[in-house]
Amino acid sequence: MKNLSDKSLNMLNSKKGLKYFLRDENMTPYKAIRVMNYENKLKKLQAELIKLQQWVELKNEKIVIVFEGRDAAGKGGAIRRITQHLNPREFEVVALPKPSQEEKGEWYFQRYINKLPRKGKIVFFDRSWYNRAIVEPVNGFCTQEEYEIFMNQVNDFERMLIESGIRLIKFYFSISKAEQAKRFEEIKSSPVKKWKFSKVDQAALGLWDSYTDYKNEMFEKTNTDISPWIIIKANRKISARIAAIKHILDIIPYNEGLIEDEDEEDVITF
Repeated sequence: MKNLSDKSLNMLNSKKGLKYFLRDENMTPYKAIRVMNYENKLKKLQAELIKLQQWVELKNEKIVIVFEGRDAAGKGGAIRRITQHLNPREFEVVALPKPSQEEKGEWYFQRYINKLPRKGKIVFFDRSWYNRAIVEPVNGFCTQEEYEIFMNQVNDFERMLIESGIRLIKFYFSISKAEQAKRFEEIKSSPVKKWKFSKVDQAALGLWDSYTDYKNEMFEKTNTDISPWIIIKANRKISARIAAIKHILDIIPYNEGLIEDEDEEDVITF
């Protein structure tokens, strides 16, 4: 195996390295090293996330982290890695279904307000109020008037959240059209994942340009000084997960000694 360092060779000859080759017949030495490096890095970052959660509880902080992006962009996978070792009593993952008839008669933001964190808690939104910025207008789930009202109100809504003491982080996971198509095929062919493929997913590729137009409008109008968007390049899932975690650790002042960001190219800030 050419161009492999002694350290990499030792990793491949370890119990973990051998386990990967036994588990996956398509595993290559280079892929195995990449996965092991990722898992080692992830473990260190997850330990920092535990410290962050303890700081949030100690300081009575309130954290809201929003995950947006196209279907199959890897939002849910990133949230699972972030929360994997956190105390489940001190955080909540919110992925709201379509609104009920009663909720449709309420102020649009009301059901999201009901999920905001109390002191000492973290809430992760797997899609958020920004459904009305992209998914709903693209798929005809809201009227043009409802869309315009949302766009006129959202910045004030977020300003009120922040002024009330909530720390708000907004991620957008960005993937290419080819990558989305590839992931859709993987989901459809998987006996344990195919349930995830919805009618909205089915229409997504055909509506790619419309999604792009509304996405750009969202960035233009809702990327504010107090609530900026962070774009994560998500074609490589493992890099996207690491980049998102590092950004959380960097923006929340839980600790002065942070792990240096080796994947700077995977994060874009406006």
